[in-house]
Amino acid sequence: MKGLKYDIRRGADTYRAIWGSRLAKWITTGKIKTGEIVVWRSGLSGWRRAEELEELIPLFREQEKRLKETEIREHKPAPKVNGKKQIRKILLIDDEKDLCWLLTDVLNKKGYNVTSVNSRKTALTALVKENPDMVILDLKLPDGDGMNIIPKIKKNNADTVICVASAYGSIKKKEEAKQKGAFNFIDKPFTVTDILKNIVSVSNLQQGN
Repeated sequence: MKGLKYDIRRGADTYRAIWGSRLAKWITTGKIKTGEIVVWRSGLSGWRRAEELEELIPLFREQEKRLKETEIREHKPAPKVNGKKQIRKILLIDDEKDLCWLLTDVLNKKGYNVTSVNSRKTALTALVKENPDMVILDLKLPDGDGMNIIPKIKKNNADTVICVASAYGSIKKKEEAKQKGAFNFIDKPFTVTDILKNIVSVSNLQQGN
């Protein structure tokens, strides 16, 4: 490939003296895709599509494989709970709107259906409407203590997994949350990775029961 020299035509333009190593990089990084250009090299008569040349075919196949693998990773199913139920719908209850926006965006891209609310009042309405598989709950809400809605969640949504996320995670608070029905307690500040690991841990524990 390094010793090969090509002319490339893309639309009405022709780029001269493109060496094989550069062309290979453009194909494998997706800068050039199937059907986008025609090329000419010594020994061929006329212009041909790049994907028709024997030495370039493996490069296009490699790029297609890479794209498929990326698509599979981004759209893989949400983890199972109890071997039957899947965590698909997640309700975020937190007054930090920027945090809710970030988590909603990331988790939606991971295949989850995420709704966020910023107060106890809107949370109680959303619980009835969404019937989420998991709730990520902040304790410090503008209209009251989030701890007090844990029993209400368990009463009306018995199968919902509750994960408390708070910067006020004293030992006493953590014990109280678990006694009221929370599955676990996530200390703030946390990262997106922390949340994803937590979702997976819920799945693994539930499947092991």
